Amino acid sequence: MQVVQPIRDHEKIKEIQEILIRQSHRDWLLFTIGINSGLHLSDLLTLKVKDLRGKSDVRIKEERTGKEKTFTLHPQLEESIEEYLRYMDDDAYVFPSQRTGKPIKRIRVYRILNEAAKQAGLNDIGTHTLRKTYGYHYYQKTKNVSVLRDLFNHSAPSVTLRYIGVASEHVPLA
Repeated sequence: MQVVQPIRDHEKIKEIQEILIRQSHRDWLLFTIGINSGLHLSDLLTLKVKDLRGKSDVRIKEERTGKEKTFTLHPQLEESIEEYLRYMDDDAYVFPSQRTGKPIKRIRVYRILNEAAKQAGLNDIGTHTLRKTYGYHYYQKTKNVSVLRDLFNHSAPSVTLRYIGVASEHVPLA
């Protein structure tokens, strides 16, 4: 099984966003919400328009755990979301397949991310990259592994640090 990594470089994140926005607002938004929310891909894909429309704090119930999660949208991201959702019905999926109207499949997301990453010169990218990227940058900004451990429902801080690709020797002592 391939181990995917977070995208550590802010410039590479911007480059991937530029690649994605040129091909599809939907794909750009999926990537951008993914790296800014820490949600599992399964929870991202099942978001409906009514979950996001007009909201800065988004509440969802996690599919895997049944726990309620809240994440806050950056004001600039809110504007992009509102523009994207403008003509969509409240009960529509935010990330629909053009063919079926149902959420795009995990394999499709993998292909979208992988192709954009290759164009940006990155390897080791997969669907968990979105969540890992969120965790990595949150940790780099706050150094608070406890919040991430809770958010990711991990059993120990060491599991979280390994998940986000941070070597334990770089962890500050309390």
